[in-house]
Amino acid sequence: MRKAKPKKRIILPDPVFNNVRVSKFVNHLMYDGKKNTSYTIFYSALDVVKKKMANEEKTSLEIWEKALENVTPLVEVKSRRVGGATFQVPTEIRPDRKESISMKNLINFARKRGGKTMAEKLAAEIMDAYNLQGGAYKRKEDMHRMAEANRAFAHFRF
Repeated sequence: MRKAKPKKRIILPDPVFNNVRVSKFVNHLMYDGKKNTSYTIFYSALDVVKKKMANEEKTSLEIWEKALENVTPLVEVKSRRVGGATFQVPTEIRPDRKESISMKNLINFARKRGGKTMAEKLAAEIMDAYNLQGGAYKRKEDMHRMAEANRAFAHFRF
């Protein structure tokens, strides 16, 4: 490699839960640098989760973390050209990329949901992911299924 790797930026924890993962999630949620708006959306989504899942013994933050864990993929397929043919090679994912993919999937599928405010859509997607259903969870299952189907090409790993 010619260039040095860029330094990892330090992300400060969020003001309410003092949690770095929440800050990362809010950064993914943010549009046009409007971090305050995305914090408002996230916290109100957690309030909705708390109201709707009152019978759970966990806090809304724990429910969100469990939902993120449920939509985190372990393997993905990468295209690799070998002798004119392109193979889908299953590879394990780095921990920081796992976290990033799960957050992006949760947010993207929340955005695709119909109607209502973004906070309500995000809350619904979090509750679905917690209950092992919904778009983001289905996406993770599809990634795993693709990797399993192409396991024969695992020896092409680079």
